[in-house]
Amino acid sequence: MRVVVDCRYTRIGRHDGISRYTAGIVTELAKLHPVTMLISDRRQLDLLPDLPWVVVGSPTSVLEPFIARTINRMQPDVVFSPMQTMGSWGRRYRLLLTLHDLIYYEHPTPPRDLPAFVRVLWRLYHLAWWPQRMLLNRADAVVTVSDTTASLIAEHDLTERPVAVVPNAADALVQVEQPRRAPTRGRLVYMGSFMPYKGVDTLVRAAARLPDHELHLLSRVTDAERRRLTALAPQARLVFHDGVGDAEYGELLAGATALVHASNAEGFGIPLVEAMRLGTPVVVSDIPIFREIGGDAARFFTPDDPDGLAAQVLALDAPGEWERRSAAALGRAEAYGWDRSAARLLDLMREVVGGGRRRRARSAPTTGSLAAIGLGGGRSGGRRSSGRRVAGR
Repeated sequence: MRVVVDCRYTRIGRHDGISRYTAGIVTELAKLHPVTMLISDRRQLDLLPDLPWVVVGSPTSVLEPFIARTINRMQPDVVFSPMQTMGSWGRRYRLLLTLHDLIYYEHPTPPRDLPAFVRVLWRLYHLAWWPQRMLLNRADAVVTVSDTTASLIAEHDLTERPVAVVPNAADALVQVEQPRRAPTRGRLVYMGSFMPYKGVDTLVRAAARLPDHELHLLSRVTDAERRRLTALAPQARLVFHDGVGDAEYGELLAGATALVHASNAEGFGIPLVEAMRLGTPVVVSDIPIFREIGGDAARFFTPDDPDGLAAQVLALDAPGEWERRSAAALGRAEAYGWDRSAARLLDLMREVVGGGRRRRARSAPTTGSLAAIGLGGGRSGGRRSSGRRVAGR
C-alpha cells in the first residue's frame, strides 16, 4: 500500500494547530508504514520528520482543484490530507479528508494570514452547509479529531462517507518530575489567539478578581489589543509574552497554577493536553469539547463568567486539591498520543484501500469504536531523500 500524506499545511518557522497535527501524525505513521510527504515549500521540512518528500503546488493556489493530476503520477493507493479542501478532480487513488471543527459557521472571521481572495471565499463558503457537504463527499472517508465534531457532522448530515475519529495529541514540551506539588507562585497561563470567541476578556476580568495570580498571555498580540485588555481591568496582573517557543511555553506551564481557557467554541483544545501531560491542572469553560478532553481532571466554569472562573482557580487551594487534579490530568493525557492516532489512521487507510467502496455514515463513531478495527502494521522507518519537484498544476 503506497501512502501519501499532504503536509502542505505545515507552517514555516512555527507550528499552528493543523501544522502540528500534520507533523505529529506523519511522524508516527512513518514508524508503522512507509510514507511520502507532499510539501509546497522546502522550508516546511524544518518542522517535518526525515521522510521522502515531493514538492507540489500550494494548497491555496487557484490550480488546487487539479492537484490530483500531479499526485496520480506518484501512483499512491491512498492519500491523507489534514484538511477537507484538497483538490480531487481526476484522482486515481483513495482519499481521506479531515474536518477539524465547525467553528467558522458560528464565528466566520477567517485567519488573517490567508490571501485576500481566499478570505472572501472562506466567508462565502461558511454561509451555507452545502459547500461543506460537497467537499466531504468527494472523499472515501472523512477524518475528524474528536467525538464532539463527529457528532456535529452527523447532526448536520454533512457527509455520506464513513467518519472516523483520529484525535489530536500533544508533544512533550519539557520533562517534569512527578508527582507534582502545588506551586507557591500564583500563575495562570493562556495559550490561544485573541479572537472574540476565545473569551480572553473573561480571563482578564477573572484575573482582576485574583490579586495573587498573574495571567500570562502567550500568543502574539497587537499593540491595540494589548492596550484594550489592559484598560479592561487595570488591576489585573497581566503578562504579555507576544509569542513563545516550545521550551519557554513548557517551562511556563510546568510552573503554573493552572492552564485557563474561556473559549465559547473549539475544535479540539491542544493546550489542554499539553498542560495535562505535564500534570498542570486545567480550568476551562464548560463546552462539549473541553468536557470530552478534560473529563474529570478539569475544573469547569460557565462561559463568559469571570466570577466562576476565579472561584474554580481558588478551589485549587483546598488541601490536596491541586495535587489530585495534577495526577488526574496525567492520567487523562494518556488517552491522547500521536502513536495511537497514527495507528488508527493506518487502520482506516487499510480498510478504505481493502474495502474498495464508499459507504454512508449512519452515525458518527466514538473514539472507542475504532478499537474494533484493530491495531497492526510492521515498523518501517523513513528517511529524508533528496526529494524531487513535480512541476504540476
